[in-house]
Amino acid sequence: MLDPDDSQTLVLGPFRGAPTDHVRIPVNQGICGAAVAQNSTVIVDDVHSDPRYLACSLEARSEIVVPIRANGAVAGEIDIDSHDLAAFSPQDREFLEKCAIIVGGFMERTQTVSSGAK
Repeated sequence: MLDPDDSQTLVLGPFRGAPTDHVRIPVNQGICGAAVAQNSTVIVDDVHSDPRYLACSLEARSEIVVPIRANGAVAGEIDIDSHDLAAFSPQDREFLEKCAIIVGGFMERTQTVSSGAK
């Protein structure tokens, strides 16, 4: 998710996988940062051939990062790594983008409710 106090930094949220040193990522670094900066899904078929890749796992071979938008701006992202090359299909992209829309909508509704705005 984007740090609520610093919109230029991503903060690692709940995840499953090996521990990583990359718990705070500037939006101008890495594939995760590229997805925020471009405001679009990024798929990398071979992370080891992409100079933007920040190695979080030595076993990762490919990655998909899908922005989550709330209130018209990127609020966070769904980031999935795979141990296989070219693991993510157009159908995976479509599914994850729909998930991101659902999560973004939930964020908008709960932020509105918690702030008392209508």
